Amino acid sequence: MKNHLFIAVLILLVLSCETTKKESTSQPKDEYPEGFPYGNVPREKPNTPMSAAFNRIYDGSYTGLECQSNELFSTFKYTPLKGLDYGKKDGRISRRDASKVIKTNGKYYVWYTHRNTPTPPNAEAGNDTIPSRDWDLAEIWYATSKDGITWEEQGVAVPRLEKPYPGWRSVSTPDILVYKGKYYLYYQAYTEMPGSQGKGDDCPVAASVSDSPDGPWTPSNKVVVENGPEGTWDQFIIHDPYPLVYKDKIYLYYKGEMGGNPRVRAQGLAIGEDPFGPFKKHPLNPVINSGHETALFPFKEGLAALVSRHGLEHNTIQYAPDGVNFEIAAITSLLPIAPGAHVPDAFTDSGNGRGITWGLCHFRDVLKVGGNSQSYSILARFDCDLSLDLDDPEMKESDIFNDPEINFKFGLSEKQLERVLGSE
Repeated sequence: MKNHLFIAVLILLVLSCETTKKESTSQPKDEYPEGFPYGNVPREKPNTPMSAAFNRIYDGSYTGLECQSNELFSTFKYTPLKGLDYGKKDGRISRRDASKVIKTNGKYYVWYTHRNTPTPPNAEAGNDTIPSRDWDLAEIWYATSKDGITWEEQGVAVPRLEKPYPGWRSVSTPDILVYKGKYYLYYQAYTEMPGSQGKGDDCPVAASVSDSPDGPWTPSNKVVVENGPEGTWDQFIIHDPYPLVYKDKIYLYYKGEMGGNPRVRAQGLAIGEDPFGPFKKHPLNPVINSGHETALFPFKEGLAALVSRHGLEHNTIQYAPDGVNFEIAAITSLLPIAPGAHVPDAFTDSGNGRGITWGLCHFRDVLKVGGNSQSYSILARFDCDLSLDLDDPEMKESDIFNDPEINFKFGLSEKQLERVLGSE
């Protein structure tokens, strides 16, 4: 009798344990039944119901729960450059579109679009001597620096080419590649006046090579990255070439425009094994859905991108562990325009990218009278903390309070003011 009683109790205990096990498996108890915790915010995703906003923090590509711990969040600080002369500052001399900054021979080098024309740009009156845009009738110049703030202009690196070679009308928006002991400059190579065909700036990418950062530079005299086939998103526009060495290949990113009004801009990727090509465009292009002059840099095993100005995801810093599938890692403001960062490991392909802390950018339309006429650009320095080797809490501060006059400069237009006053 006792044995039967013992067996019955044992069976009840086993059934009870199985029931409890099933309940704990099918209906896990919340870690925080009273609500999301105060104070010690969990670093790992907690087992509790959460909104889409908080699921995004744990499941997305963010690298921290707040700005201070997000390795890919930064504000940006700006410093005027010394040593560059803009003449009478009347729009005839312009510098813009800085390349990546490299350090060699004990100093920093940068290449950029340089225009010095008899008149400022004029979209309606452009011809063989009057530029239609700030980057028309331009050359690629370079400068060197010991500290990244005071620069000494060295002169022309790539002049306009002879007809009919790509770049006879203008060469602009350069970027630098150091590959197997040689230096390569990629740039937009115009064979017609920018904007003259009513389809934007129709131009492909060309390149020049040198054994030294000081030149002389030998042009490829050919298109290096072709426009896309008719009907595709980049059939007209291949702008802002940006090369990196990644996965033992040359990853060259570029901006294209899909037409429409307003124009939709996005970033594509072309991959090659030789600096002069051929480059094969990635089948998932465009790989970034926003941005204008987008700068990228190695970060951990992947690549990060500064996405500014245009598109639904402008003012974001994005990350792709494979260099292709980018996700938003941080949202910020006052991103540099046309950034050319100092990327020490841009060409090392180490698989452990360290990030960036500074670079050059430009401010455009410094003087603007009558639409596009008389606009020109100046180069400036930006600083940030997007580096695994720097800890600058000031760069992680998201509260930015501008002088009211800055905000008032973005006030209502005359047409908008008439609408507002007329509605009263």
